[in-house]
Amino acid sequence: MSAPGEEAPVSSELVRSYVITGGRRLPSADDLSLHMLVTLAPDRELPLGASPEVRAIWELCAGGYLAVAEVAAHLGLPVGVARLLLTDLADQGHLLRRSAPPPAKSESRLVIEKVLHGLQSLYA
Repeated sequence: MSAPGEEAPVSSELVRSYVITGGRRLPSADDLSLHMLVTLAPDRELPLGASPEVRAIWELCAGGYLAVAEVAAHLGLPVGVARLLLTDLADQGHLLRRSAPPPAKSESRLVIEKVLHGLQSLYA
């Protein structure tokens, strides 16, 4: 904390995020979850005047589907900022979105043991 009369220090990350988003409100977590997969739509051109962050997203997503959290991690951006940029690109038709695969179903211990014993008898 700063003493009365002193200016509070401003984090460069906070300022950078504000500049990247243009001060816009971040999208809700329901709009683009961390596990949602995104990739470039086919036959799309990089938007004119794209920011360096959008260019980086473009290059990352050109290689195939990535989770929103992966995109944020690769770019070194806060997840909310990455979600906002990805939402903008998706709204403009540049990105395809696919929901994350469902979680794996857990099998009972008895079934797993039967499979293990069956494999052991085949290969022992």
